Amino acid sequence: MRHTCMRSVCDDGVGQSVYPPHHHSFPDVDVGHNYAKRYSHRRRAVVSRGTRLGLALIPFGRMRGMSLTRMLRGVATSAMESNLQTNPVLVRSLAASAGAEQQESGSRMHLLAGLGGALAGIFGVSVTASANEVSDGLHAPHHPWNHEGPLDSYDHGSIRRGHQVYQQVCAACHSMQYVHWRQLVGVAYTEEEAKALAFETEVEDGPNDEGEMFTRPGRLADKLPVPYANEQAARYANGGAYPPDLSLIAGARHNGQNYIFSLLTGYRAPPAGIEMREGLYYNPYFPGGAIAMPKMIVDGGAEYDDGTPASASQQAKDVTTFLAWSTNPYQDEMRVMGIKAVLLVSAMIVFASYSKRLRWSVIKSQRIVVDTVN
Repeated sequence: MRHTCMRSVCDDGVGQSVYPPHHHSFPDVDVGHNYAKRYSHRRRAVVSRGTRLGLALIPFGRMRGMSLTRMLRGVATSAMESNLQTNPVLVRSLAASAGAEQQESGSRMHLLAGLGGALAGIFGVSVTASANEVSDGLHAPHHPWNHEGPLDSYDHGSIRRGHQVYQQVCAACHSMQYVHWRQLVGVAYTEEEAKALAFETEVEDGPNDEGEMFTRPGRLADKLPVPYANEQAARYANGGAYPPDLSLIAGARHNGQNYIFSLLTGYRAPPAGIEMREGLYYNPYFPGGAIAMPKMIVDGGAEYDDGTPASASQQAKDVTTFLAWSTNPYQDEMRVMGIKAVLLVSAMIVFASYSKRLRWSVIKSQRIVVDTVN
């Protein structure tokens, strides 16, 4: 008869050979005692595996796998109680059959779940799209900005006009606390013009020698003035809504420039069946569709010093360009530096390739002759 040898892992983690009780290689009682000790370890391992299997099957409701697990635990327990008369091969075979049953049932459940998810995705596309449109706002279309390309630069005339729109329209509610007057020098204004604009503002400074705060005319090193002293004052003046700071707004919103332009020009009458609460205005590009800011960009709402007609779309385009510049004011310098770096690296690659061919051409053109006679 061919005897079967099984491997079990004891408490110390070392593999041991375990033979059935009827094997002829048990000459004395000590060997049988060692076998009983090892088999008790295996019994606990089988029971613990069955317990873990049952716990894993409970959330999925696989009752057939649970019944097999319970049967496996019963067999292992009865084997211990009957003085190890049960063949451990049977226990292992039952465990393997239970695992096969569980895997087969799990694959069927996964297949059904995948089909259900596909059907739900197909029939729920329209519902999901409409829900996202309401919660996230209408997706802003793309507009051809003249500073988008890798070799393009900002329109500095548009930046100047955008700052004028901000001063005349937006600065009454929105701050730009991360922009200084000196940053406008050479971008939108000359140094004298920027100094004159800064001098028209009043800045709280101090304390003086007497320990008191005082006001002084603005300087180039000062930030652009803020309309409110703190957030509470801003909310109180705007009916509970807090006007966000516009310094980095183009980078803080998804699809930044396109979103800002569409928001400024996207005010509409609310659709039929939708009533807006007092103090809110309908704008499909704003998340939720209800915005506390009224339509501020209108034809003739700002005055340009260069004589450009101040239409609503022109104002929206200029102020959006200005906000894009305030988000990334060093874009032009970075692109010039990148072009210089590409040209320099290209020249170095050409020089290295030529030097390599020049140095190795003599060696590669040599002929090595091996004199096998001498």
